[in-house]
Amino acid sequence: MSSSPQDQNQEPNQDPKEEMKEQKEEVKEEVKEEKQEETREEKKEEKEEKKEEKEEEKKEDKEEEKKGETKEEKEEKKEEKESWKDSFYNPRTGELLGRTASSWGLILLFYLVFYGFLAGMFTLTMWVMLQTLDDNVPRYQDRVANPGLVIRPHAAEISFNRSDPANYNQYTQQLHDLLQNYNDSRQEGNDLCLVGEYTEQDDEPIKRVCQFKRSTLRQCSGLPDTGFGYAEGKPCIIIKMNRVIGLKPRGDPYINCTAKRDSPLQMQYFPPEGRLDKMFFPYYGKRAHAGYVQPVVAVQLLLTKEDYNVEQTIECKVEGSDLRNDDDRDKFMGRVTFRVKVSE
Repeated sequence: MSSSPQDQNQEPNQDPKEEMKEQKEEVKEEVKEEKQEETREEKKEEKEEKKEEKEEEKKEDKEEEKKGETKEEKEEKKEEKESWKDSFYNPRTGELLGRTASSWGLILLFYLVFYGFLAGMFTLTMWVMLQTLDDNVPRYQDRVANPGLVIRPHAAEISFNRSDPANYNQYTQQLHDLLQNYNDSRQEGNDLCLVGEYTEQDDEPIKRVCQFKRSTLRQCSGLPDTGFGYAEGKPCIIIKMNRVIGLKPRGDPYINCTAKRDSPLQMQYFPPEGRLDKMFFPYYGKRAHAGYVQPVVAVQLLLTKEDYNVEQTIECKVEGSDLRNDDDRDKFMGRVTFRVKVSE
C-alpha cells in the first residue's frame, strides 16, 4: 500500500526534534564527563598536595630530629627564656628581681636606718674613747717600763777592712746621720740643765730641752776624725737607750761593755765612764717635748793587731740603776750584743 501525502509530511518534522534532544543529551553527558574529569583531577591534585605536605612535614620532622630539637624542647626553651627574663623584670606585675617598687623602697629604708644607727654607735664610742686619751702620753705603757738599747751602725755584725774606705763608709755615714741633731750649733739653743738632777717640768706647757753637744763624744764625735777610728782599726760604736715617757731611772745609770773572751778588751767611753746623766730624764713625749735628744754613749774599741781577723763579741748593758738588763725573754731589754771583725 502506498501512504498518503500527510503521513509523508509528518515524518520529516519529527526527526529534527529528536535529533535536537539527542544532541542536548549528548552535550549534557559531555559536560558531566568533563566535570567528572575536573573533579577527578582536582582530587588528584589535592591528594598530591597532601602528599607533598606530608612529605614536607616528614622532612621537617627529620630535620628537627637531626638537630636534636623537638617542638616540646622549643616550647620549653621559650618558657625558660621568658622565665629568666621575668625573674629580672616582670612586665605583667612590674616586679624587679622578684620585688615590687614599694617592697624595694621599704628594704632600702630599713637598711638606711639600720646602718645609720650602727654608724652613729661607732662614732659615739670612738668619741668617748678619745676623751679618755692624752695627746702627749700613752694611756698604757706598762710593757715598755724598761727601755732597750740599740747601737749605731745599725748592724748585728760589723765587719770591714780598715785599709779600704769604701768597705766601711756605710758605717761611718750612719754615725754622721745620727749625730746631726747633736751638732753644737743646734744644741746651743737648748738649756743648760743641772748635772745629776732630774729635769722635771710636769706643769710647764713648753718643755725645756737639755743640751747634749756632739763635741762631748770627743774622738767618737766625727769632728777630729771623720772616719770614727775605722781607718785605724779602732772603730767607734754609739749606744743609745730607747725613749720611754716619764722614765726616771734611780741611781746613776751608765753603759758598761764587755768582750766575750778570755782576756779583757780595752775600750774607751765618751762621755767618761759611759754615764747617762739624769738631767735628760724624764721624757714627756714627742709632741710635748719637741726637739728632745736622748743621751748617747760612744764606745771606742781599742783593738790591737792581734785582734784583727778575729770576730769579737761585745755585750753592752745599762748598769748602776733599777733598770733591768737580765731578762732572758727579751735580749734587748737594758742590753745589746753585737760582733765586730776588723781585717787589714
